Amino acid sequence: MEKILVIDDNKNMQLILKNILTDEGYDIETVGNGKGGLKLVKELKPDLVLLDIRLPQMNGMEVLQKIMEFDEDSLVIMITAFGDIKTAVQAMKLGAYDYVTKPFVNDDLTITIKKALKTRSLSREVECLRKKLKEKTENVQITGESLQIKRILKQVKLIAPTDMSVIIQGKSGTGKEVIANMIHRKSNRNDKPFIPIDCGAIPDTLVESELFGYEKGAFTGANSIKKGKFEAANEGTLFLDEITNLPAAAQAKLLRVLQEKKIHRIGSASVINIDIRIIVATNLDLIEAVSDGRFRDDLFHRLNEFKLVLPLLSERKDDIPILADEFRQSANEDLGKNIRDFSPEAMKLLLSYSWPGNVRELKHVIKRAVLLEESEIISEEVIKLEMATKQQSENGVDVDEYYQMIIDEGYSLSEITSQVSNKMEKEIIKRILMDVRYNKSKAARILNIDRNTLYSKIKNLDI
Repeated sequence: MEKILVIDDNKNMQLILKNILTDEGYDIETVGNGKGGLKLVKELKPDLVLLDIRLPQMNGMEVLQKIMEFDEDSLVIMITAFGDIKTAVQAMKLGAYDYVTKPFVNDDLTITIKKALKTRSLSREVECLRKKLKEKTENVQITGESLQIKRILKQVKLIAPTDMSVIIQGKSGTGKEVIANMIHRKSNRNDKPFIPIDCGAIPDTLVESELFGYEKGAFTGANSIKKGKFEAANEGTLFLDEITNLPAAAQAKLLRVLQEKKIHRIGSASVINIDIRIIVATNLDLIEAVSDGRFRDDLFHRLNEFKLVLPLLSERKDDIPILADEFRQSANEDLGKNIRDFSPEAMKLLLSYSWPGNVRELKHVIKRAVLLEESEIISEEVIKLEMATKQQSENGVDVDEYYQMIIDEGYSLSEITSQVSNKMEKEIIKRILMDVRYNKSKAARILNIDRNTLYSKIKNLDI
């Protein structure tokens, strides 16, 4: 039975709503003021809140903001008089689902409520399916029988139940986020949030607000309160991917937060205590980054409680047949096909390739092969075609295609490079840099990355 909380100071209105909604099969709780309503929201966690705009002491807009601070996914329908419609519309901008005006038609009210609850139910179902799909993908990507992957999985099993910070080091496509997620799922925090953040995708000016959040009015454009990633991950795990892309100022603030276990939203003097497990990932050697002055020595030692170094796919070739078969099955489901196996010759080609894009590249090659194969067995010819296409990309023949995807279609560099090797990525960046006469700020905007990420890639790819 779905639970609805009515927050309205009018006793008659409470009774009317309780009678209407009880007849519809809902479990109803009522309260006559904002403070009491907020207390019940936290205690009962209702499926939906009916909230009157005009309340004594704390008005409905203030209550709505507090509810959204507690849970930004709360389902709230505002109750308003006709003259307050403008305010009700403003409430929707702050996160309310909808509003009803008094006097209301009973059927209109119940239809609005049913629609809201159905929308919530569908959203949760979609989120559940996404989580199941993500877990399935993760389980596929960590499959393997090689000594290297068995050692990694053994280390994950040892470190997961602890609260130690973990550094995951590995090249692109080796599965750093997969392993981070696995550590979280095997930890004592597995029923709490796992919040990933790509440090290279945040412009320098927005790092602090993304990590720590801000108060309404803290700066121009801050029209409402926003929780940062630390607050969202509280009691769970925060995964900082490509940690070396954080600017120096953000590294200093991160260190202080990890030491004090407290944050302040921008524009607020209030302290928020946090209890978070930190996992970071990098495709660089952090010790070298410290030596080069790109990463703080004290932050490195604060994070380096445990370190995992993920192997390249070329270093664990015994796993290729297992991974390829898992990807074949997954591609069959996605594409509605029934490919049963690989020919011996096709598997030989897979084993002989160097896989610069690691597990991610193998997955893409297998999916395209499943799509192209017309028989029930993936043939040598289809794999050869995939390898030939890959080789063309490596030689720069297809740079134009990816270049146009960025320039004409607005793709970001990260969306493109998930499909190509480091060599291809280098060619794409060089082409953009030449176009803008090596204006790195302009190149970063075109590639939809921040300047720090671009500088890092220029150095790492030896451009």
